[in-house]
Amino acid sequence: MSGAAHAQTATRSDRKTATAIVVSAGIGALSIFEIGWIGGYRINLTPSEPLGLWRIVPLDRPATVGDVVFICPPETAAMREARSRGYLRSGLCPAGYAPLIKTIIGVAGQDVEVGVDVRIAGHSVPRSNISVVDGEGRPLTGWSGGVITVGFLFIHSDFIGSFDSRYFGPIPASSILGLAREVWTYVP
Repeated sequence: MSGAAHAQTATRSDRKTATAIVVSAGIGALSIFEIGWIGGYRINLTPSEPLGLWRIVPLDRPATVGDVVFICPPETAAMREARSRGYLRSGLCPAGYAPLIKTIIGVAGQDVEVGVDVRIAGHSVPRSNISVVDGEGRPLTGWSGGVITVGFLFIHSDFIGSFDSRYFGPIPASSILGLAREVWTYVP
């Protein structure tokens, strides 16, 4: 075998080996992702809650104030507008959005006032100021307020730029996927 033929055979062999390694790595990464997805693990890349790895834990009781939950945004005009502005990512929730991680701050029967900030049952909610424009300078409108009806929740994040019930109002409790538990997170 000539030197050129040997080099050509070695190059083909190297390409086959490299291809096998890349394909194996891809299959391995996909398998890890699938196992994580099935196990309820999610990665949060938004500043509404600490960044990193979270887990959806089944909620075997009624949701209460203080619960941090994964919740699917409903298909509403406000959510469609939020998606078009880039506030929501695409995902596997029924309406095609990614789930949100938020804290429940209001439940059925509680009166919510939305003005400069949010007041629930007459008490001011810390870090709930309403922004009149988003980060791009586009106008934002706060929810009009009212009594939370049965089967709905008012959700919130301490992050000032969070898109939450301050802007779209209560959302169905049936949209809860489960409690949100931090696995490996950090606050930038």
